[in-house]
Amino acid sequence: MTKADLTRQRLVRAALELFTTEGYHGTTTPRIAKKARVAEGTIYRHFRSKQHLLNELYRAAARWATKLVAETGAKNIGAREKLNELGRSLAAAAAREPAIARLFFIQRHGALLDEESHTAARDFRLALEGLVAQGKADGSVKPGAAEGWAAVWLSVVTLVVDRVSAREWAGDHAGVQQAIDAAWDAIRVG
Repeated sequence: MTKADLTRQRLVRAALELFTTEGYHGTTTPRIAKKARVAEGTIYRHFRSKQHLLNELYRAAARWATKLVAETGAKNIGAREKLNELGRSLAAAAAREPAIARLFFIQRHGALLDEESHTAARDFRLALEGLVAQGKADGSVKPGAAEGWAAVWLSVVTLVVDRVSAREWAGDHAGVQQAIDAAWDAIRVG
């Protein structure tokens, strides 16, 4: 890695931590620079603005989450097993990378996100909807729009991501599997 790459990496880590603990509006560029141990102007050599930095982080988090869905979706198992495994993967990922999980799943950024970030979030939702559609096709998911059932499933699993990333639950806490089971129960036929 070059010195510039290392500097960018420090800026990304500093901003990620501050955005997820103090919020976007509570985080200033001087605080990011201080935490990354660089001059404030260095931020602007790597990112156009604080908002650009947020969007870069958000897109990376969205790609990370979409990759988890794709890896689970590629397995030759049923929809219930895929969603169960995805829920456990999200919990494990939230334990390993709590700030990334919080940035993508917990915090809301609304108007701060650019078109690329909205597209990255949509790619995640579409991938998840694809898993739910598999369950609809095999008759294991209730009738209705896959989009709606994916949102219901994700709402329940987001509780797991929130608790694990906040270090309130360990990855093996009984509530993790209980919530994942409840997410399935909310969308399954019968």
